[in-house]
Amino acid sequence: MKRARITAKRGLALILTCLALMVSSVFVCAADLNEIGYSGGSAVTPVNLTTTNGGLNGGDITPTKLDVTVPTSLPLAMADDGAVITATDAKIINRSYGAVRVKSVSITAACNWHLYPFGDKSTLANEKVDSNKLGFAIRIGGGAQFRTVNENDTQVLISAPSAGCYMTGSGDPNGNTALIDYAAIVTPLSDGVSDVTVANVVIVVEWDTVN
Repeated sequence: MKRARITAKRGLALILTCLALMVSSVFVCAADLNEIGYSGGSAVTPVNLTTTNGGLNGGDITPTKLDVTVPTSLPLAMADDGAVITATDAKIINRSYGAVRVKSVSITAACNWHLYPFGDKSTLANEKVDSNKLGFAIRIGGGAQFRTVNENDTQVLISAPSAGCYMTGSGDPNGNTALIDYAAIVTPLSDGVSDVTVANVVIVVEWDTVN
């Protein structure tokens, strides 16, 4: 009989302990709330932002994803008379949610090739055949044209964002694309070539931030 009473008391104590924990947990949750205790009173409730793909339930903290595509190549086709034909559909497409800009553009001559000041193809008339010289010019988004200006093997064509280098986020299909217009002059070649890399253009893209 005593053992039954002891067991009952222990059971009652356990129930009371559980109830106490439940009550305390309620008060702990309530402590996170802002209370207004009188008519006309107010409280400040912050709006907290977390950048994550996991929703409100968590996930890794990540910035907005930058997603921009640039041409895989800028093809050139040189005719018998030295005229160089270029692609007309080269463009940069911003698929990101946010606005971006072209930070810089540089060009480096490929192995056994050399850069040359861009201009009329007649400027190459005194150059020897197979000199492997390339003059290059580029215009982004209808902005100013930037050219190779000397014979250095690496040259910066665009050093900072300028008109035409800015693209809106993907929600604006009229502003998230920048066309690339480019031109070139090339010294004559004694042998035919096909799809040979003569230079590499590096396009650097960044977020269009407020500063």
